[in-house]
Amino acid sequence: MADVIGLGITHYPLLAGADTHMANLLKSTLKDPDIPAELKDPASWSEQAQREWGDDEGTSAAAGHRAQLLAGLAKCRAELDAFEPDVVVVWGDDQYENFREEVIPSFCVLAYEDTDIDPFAVLGILKIPNAWGLPDNQSFTMRGAPDFAKGLVSDVISGGVDCAYSYRKREETHFPHAFANTQIFLDWDHVGKEFPYPMVPVAVNCYGEHVIARRGGIARFAEIQKGEVLDPPGPSPKRCFELGRSIARSIRESGKRVALVASSSWSHAFLYDKGWHLRPDTESDQRLYDAMLAGDYDAWQEVTAKEIIESGQHEMLNWFCLLGAVDELGLELEWSDFVTTEIFNSNKTFAVFK
Repeated sequence: MADVIGLGITHYPLLAGADTHMANLLKSTLKDPDIPAELKDPASWSEQAQREWGDDEGTSAAAGHRAQLLAGLAKCRAELDAFEPDVVVVWGDDQYENFREEVIPSFCVLAYEDTDIDPFAVLGILKIPNAWGLPDNQSFTMRGAPDFAKGLVSDVISGGVDCAYSYRKREETHFPHAFANTQIFLDWDHVGKEFPYPMVPVAVNCYGEHVIARRGGIARFAEIQKGEVLDPPGPSPKRCFELGRSIARSIRESGKRVALVASSSWSHAFLYDKGWHLRPDTESDQRLYDAMLAGDYDAWQEVTAKEIIESGQHEMLNWFCLLGAVDELGLELEWSDFVTTEIFNSNKTFAVFK
């Protein structure tokens, strides 16, 4: 029988940058001419948003937000080290990185050998210096576990959940940042050294109807209002829950010590169209967080794909996978933290399940 721990973290790209750039996504949104001017005026914002924005466009508040996130990551890394896993399985979204117009799989296990990753590539695109002062082209090694990954895929498919697999990453783009950032964030104090645990990334098509339509990123309201050409949907929340269960059943028989990680922030402002891309949908996040605290996974399974998209919670599908595994294995929530923000694009949640 296997021994398993579950972790939930964020891979928020701007955490890897300087405080002066932490609110860059909001700053970009404020340049959208089709958002009503009165909504872009900080005087109309919530008390929390005004406090975070301050008189320096979020730079001072960024330090506090960073401290909260680093505390959550440090807790998860400490639990990981105490557990000493043989392998780390990570659910993350592919944001128009490995998978583009050629093929968009609902689920894909990356059965890679040791692979070079370029974790600062996204920051380079955004012209943001990294928090460690390392070269923009700095690369690291992500240790792979291809045999374990292939066994996982075989079990999942045999168990009735269709799942793709990949042996080699796309060459002309950066490594998917959901996984690259998971490694460097869990290794925050040791970046530049070898991360001690092999990793099996499981890519989830979280962006669904927006993955090609918005290139996995921000859309201006002029494009939205004239009518987007949407893609077919991604996997439903319930299907993600089922994938988590299927992976858990495979791991249960593996005899390995396995860490399961959901890597994503919760609702994203730039995906929350109803909020004019100015803030995350904290109300919807809070409902799911409360249900997670109560162990009410039925409430999670009742969430529809439409509700996920309308709340900008696309990337939370990674957490649906984790909670499916948690429920299958009978793990219990030992610790969690819910970090809210109005100006730093997304609420972030951390969790430890044992």
